[in-house]
Amino acid sequence: MEKQAWLEFVVNCRKGIEHHYDIVEGPMADDTIWDYIEDYTAGAISKSAFWELVKFKYPTHQIVFCTDKALSTLNFVRSYEI
Repeated sequence: MEKQAWLEFVVNCRKGIEHHYDIVEGPMADDTIWDYIEDYTAGAISKSAFWELVKFKYPTHQIVFCTDKALSTLNFVRSYEI
């Protein structure tokens, strides 16, 4: 997903707009990013200003299994204690 599509997807999720994806994979928005998203959705900053402010210096990655169908694709392999 390109970054513009990612931003719109995150904003739509924040607004409670449902999506129909089984699995969503991509960067995770931390607290700082959420503040910028709120500024963007409130019209306090432009889309270009958002991208200037957002710097994933330590990119995080997430995979979200959104449906039972998606969860059914997982298979337990093993566990171990750390």
